Amino acid sequence: MTIAAPERLFDDGVSGDYPPDLYDPKGITTGVDGFANVTDAHVARFHAQGFLVVENAFSTQEVQNGLDGLDHLLSGKVAGFDGIHYERASAGIAVEELSPLQKQDYVRKFMHFVDYDDRLHGLAHHPQLLTLVQRLIGDIPLLFQDMALLKPPRMGREKPWHQDHAYFRVDLEARVVGCWIALDEATIENGCMVIAPGSHLKGPVVHFQRRDWQICDTDVDNSDALAVPLKPGGLLIFQSLLHHGTPPNLSAQRRRALQFHYRPQSAPLTSQEERLALFGGEGLGAEC
Repeated sequence: MTIAAPERLFDDGVSGDYPPDLYDPKGITTGVDGFANVTDAHVARFHAQGFLVVENAFSTQEVQNGLDGLDHLLSGKVAGFDGIHYERASAGIAVEELSPLQKQDYVRKFMHFVDYDDRLHGLAHHPQLLTLVQRLIGDIPLLFQDMALLKPPRMGREKPWHQDHAYFRVDLEARVVGCWIALDEATIENGCMVIAPGSHLKGPVVHFQRRDWQICDTDVDNSDALAVPLKPGGLLIFQSLLHHGTPPNLSAQRRRALQFHYRPQSAPLTSQEERLALFGGEGLGAEC
């Protein structure tokens, strides 16, 4: 049975010009092989640099589970799920008539899906992932945001430089972390993450509504930027104040990823007014 399609939601970002070297990396990250090999030295480096890469964090089957879960959400058979955000360019296209794979060419992101698919729920609550997150934040991790980020071939646009904490009503002192899981190979050509190591130590930066809610291009310091290429199943864990962004996908390869955010269970929440006072008033209603 096909469920009546919910009203289509559109992402707020737009395409636009930006400096040609905005995402040029000065190097490439290296990672630890598997959860079991994360040492105390890796944890210390995470706090100093703001990120940790774990290669082969998830198995081939777990990656396929993630892809199958996203296909299920796109099938039109999931009652109550309305977390698909399309690119505005799809406004005149009957995406409901397309196959799940074809639909993905018009989807920007999925939001709030873990309670609608057991496979995706399992990845968000993966025991080894949660154990590592707890080790990094020093408290029981609480999942408070789940999303999937898509960059279709030759169409996936950039996500400008930003800090994830700018979108959250969580106390600034809380150790909030993002967990970015590659479902396809993420490369420099198809829009892998680009990060500024150590930038989380600079504190909150005012964001502006330009191509997205972002750090102004002229305020971006990419002098030591690193690209984070990942094989399917690779994991990037990063602190919520780390400056990061992703260039557009100019390749013929699809780039799909899951992203989960966790905060300490004991972390206090803040008001919308406090968030905007720190990160800029143009962020009212902005979503990561």
